[in-house]
Amino acid sequence: MTLRPDLAIIADAVPAGARILDIGCGDGTLMAALRDDKRVDARGLEIDAANVTTAIARGLSVVQGDANRDLSGYPADGFDYAILSQTLQTTERPDRVVDELLRIAPRAFVSFPNFAHWRVRLSLLWNGRMPVTRLLPVAWYATPNIHHVTVRDFRELVRAKGIKVDAVWYLNRDRTTGDAAASWRAEHAIFLISRG
Repeated sequence: MTLRPDLAIIADAVPAGARILDIGCGDGTLMAALRDDKRVDARGLEIDAANVTTAIARGLSVVQGDANRDLSGYPADGFDYAILSQTLQTTERPDRVVDELLRIAPRAFVSFPNFAHWRVRLSLLWNGRMPVTRLLPVAWYATPNIHHVTVRDFRELVRAKGIKVDAVWYLNRDRTTGDAAASWRAEHAIFLISRG
């Protein structure tokens, strides 16, 4: 099974046999890969009923729920890793969701589209409108994205909270890119964070 580039990075970094909670797990593609390739004990939380049905049909343990309200029902340190991929920007209070991730597990993967990417900036400058790009493919009024997070914004959030950044990967055109000028060059960022 071919994983999206950000999910492939996360899958490579999760150790075999880990216990994970994938929040916003979609149809369970990452969970299935981790289960099959690394014998990971994978659980999922997903808001979309059709995705939950698909994940369950794959034999995955997924419940329907909302990251904004349902993370508090999970026990502290119930998992080794929490995963929040391309979901942070859709939550009502990303700062509180990050707190919940690190309550549920000592380490968390958080990935998000970088709204400060140069194409987004250029579109705003030239057109004066919210852009529609490959990674942000819908108009502003139809997008689930309610917080336009950037690499620098996320770094500031974790710094202010005393959260440790263990690793960072940046993607540009689905390929990893370096840290130099990532705030405007990276289309997507993946952070591995832990309690400070």
